[in-house]
Parts: sequence; C-alpha cells; structure tokens
Amino acid sequence: MKQMALDIGLAPVPSLDNFVEAGNLDAVEHLRLWAANPNRSPVPTYLWGESGSGKTHLLSAVREALAESGGKVGWLDAGKLHPPEFDENWEAVVLDDCHLYTAEQQAAAFNWFVNAQSPASGQARWVLAAADRPPADLQLREDLRTRLGWGHVFQLHLLAESERRAVLRRVADDRGVFLSDEVMDYMLKRFSRDLSSLTSLLEQLDAYALRTQRAITIPLIKSMLEEE
Repeated sequence: MKQMALDIGLAPVPSLDNFVEAGNLDAVEHLRLWAANPNRSPVPTYLWGESGSGKTHLLSAVREALAESGGKVGWLDAGKLHPPEFDENWEAVVLDDCHLYTAEQQAAAFNWFVNAQSPASGQARWVLAAADRPPADLQLREDLRTRLGWGHVFQLHLLAESERRAVLRRVADDRGVFLSDEVMDYMLKRFSRDLSSLTSLLEQLDAYALRTQRAITIPLIKSMLEEE
C-alpha cells in the first residue's frame, strides 16, 4: 500500500475552542477552567469514552493552552515506548490511551503521577489522563488504576449524526476544501463513522487531491483507494 504524505500544515491545531461541546459541556468547561488557572487544584482529571469521542483532541488542546502560557507538559501515550523520567519543570502531566500502556509505560505513568502529586519541590501538579473505559475497568497495575480514578472523572459522548456532519464540514472549511453533500454522504456510509477516522480520511483526500490536481469527488475517493 502506498503511503501518502498528509498536508498536516493545513490542519487546525486542536484547541478547546474548536472542539464541539455537544454532550460534553461539563468536561470541556472543566478543562477550560483548569487550563486557564495557574492556581488550579491539583486533583487529577480523567476522561473516558469510545474511539472518536475526542479524548486526544482535548488532551492536545490542554497541552497547547498550557504551552501558550509558557508551561511545560509531560506527555505520555502508547506510542512512546521508553518514557523519560519525571521532569520537575513540568506544570502538568498528560497521560493518553492509558488502556494501551505496556508494563514499562505503566511504571512510568505511576512514577509521573506520584511525582506530580508529591513533587520534591514546588506545588503539586495537575494530572490529566484519558482512556477508552472507566477507571474501574482498566487492566492496569492496581496502584496506577486507583490513582487515575480518584479525582474528577468525565465520560465523553460521541457526536450525533448532524453534529458529526457539522464538524466534518468545519474541518473541510478550515483546510480550504469544498466537500459536497454527495461526498459527505459517501464518506459516512462507506467508512468508519467515528470523527477521528473521518478527519484522517479527509486529510488523506485533501493531500491526494492536491497531488493529482483534482477536486474531491466520489470518483477521486475510489481512485485513491485503488491506488492504495
């Protein structure tokens, strides 16, 4: 299968403002308040929900918000196979896809959590984590699992059909891409309907359309799939 380079430079940076809050207002308001307040409570926050519910978007948005104010953030996801030691300069610790952590990643996450909550110097740091299931159902070492679940816990809900279409339309507009109703119907009927997969597909289509100098149409989608 041919790997297509995505034009990531055109994709909007995840933020709390460009996240559709429908069904998840409490979680987003909590993150907005915590991210904006340097004197935030260090009580940890845990988000859980199905794939495509926006967990990574929100975690990335918080990291961007803290970085804009000069804060450094420790970030650990399942792709970071050999996590570094805890850094005292971190203002917060973010743990994504906790349900996928290896034994080494779990050990690092536990170390980061303990050091963030009981640092050698300065005030306690905020820990923000996310996974696809509630804390009680995580298949992790017990000392990590219980710590992830003792603070603020929010379930994220998938968007309804109309909301999913609105987000996809907005993402296309942000990239300067015209997406007809016919193409959107085809994407929603023929491909995975979770928002992260649809957004990734749109990015691939945009890159392919730019490379072939064609508009995004159903024949273009079929052509891209055949080439892959």
